[in-house]
Amino acid sequence: MRIIRNERATTALVPRRRGRHDTGNASITVGLQCIWPGWIQNHSVSCDVLLLSCSGEARRASAEYLQQIRPLLPQAQASKLTSFKHFMAFGEALLDKFIVWMGKIRREDVTFATPELFAQLESHQQGGLIVISHLGNSEVCNALAHQVDGIRLTVLVHTHHAAKFNSILRKINSSATIELLQVNDMSPVTAMMLAERVNNGEYVVIAGDRTPVSNGGRVTSVDFLGRQADLPQGAFILASLLRCPVYLLFCLKQNGHYFLYLELFSEQLKFSRKQRDRELEAVVRQYAMRLEHYCFKAPLQWFNFYPFWNNGHNG
Repeated sequence: MRIIRNERATTALVPRRRGRHDTGNASITVGLQCIWPGWIQNHSVSCDVLLLSCSGEARRASAEYLQQIRPLLPQAQASKLTSFKHFMAFGEALLDKFIVWMGKIRREDVTFATPELFAQLESHQQGGLIVISHLGNSEVCNALAHQVDGIRLTVLVHTHHAAKFNSILRKINSSATIELLQVNDMSPVTAMMLAERVNNGEYVVIAGDRTPVSNGGRVTSVDFLGRQADLPQGAFILASLLRCPVYLLFCLKQNGHYFLYLELFSEQLKFSRKQRDRELEAVVRQYAMRLEHYCFKAPLQWFNFYPFWNNGHNG
């Protein structure tokens, strides 16, 4: 997996987390390195290690999320949702990230819920923008794309996350070819480079639910699971600049099996000058509705363990 560094910045499109969040991610990475051998040998996860790996902030975020979604689910399903199971699902997703890069999860091992759209990705001459989220396991999608001839991805990531995960991924699969573009911000040079790649049939992948930490980041207040939360506008601003199809992608593990959901969100996002802000906010709210829809499919796979609603920034 090749890593490209780009340190130039504006903070509107690809924001970076607060420094205080790095400790939690570091502990999770260390925890993963500790439990990885045990998973290979025993196919099980140490619950105590997983819970200790997560910070108090993560446990509070889990409790807050479950409190929001339980009333919206059938009682029988809602009663089974606990933070313990939430972190277990997170630990399993972390391990699956490495299993898939080792080639143990193949394309034939997953179900493509919308096969016609996946076929279009492979056949289209023009690329597009793929919006992912904290829901599910997008790393499985990235690795599966590596197994498909002709599909090229540029995944926009934060510097610290790339450094932590790719150091391990390179050891597991040195032949990985998907490019991680390390951007703290989106400069005009970077935007032009991404536009060129899309025109050449490549796909840019960006998280659609990571709000900016700095006050300069653009967000829209949306109703999410019955409560107001800020979602970033960055992915959709970028989509309007790239003038390309916009897809939403979710990879959810249901009954022990991965299902990939791909939907065409827009053929091309265009905003008028006079109504730009209003139209952009409407698009972000539409995205929030789709994100909520998929949360109901796999409620324990919401892996944003940072304050999300209006009492703080999300991860």
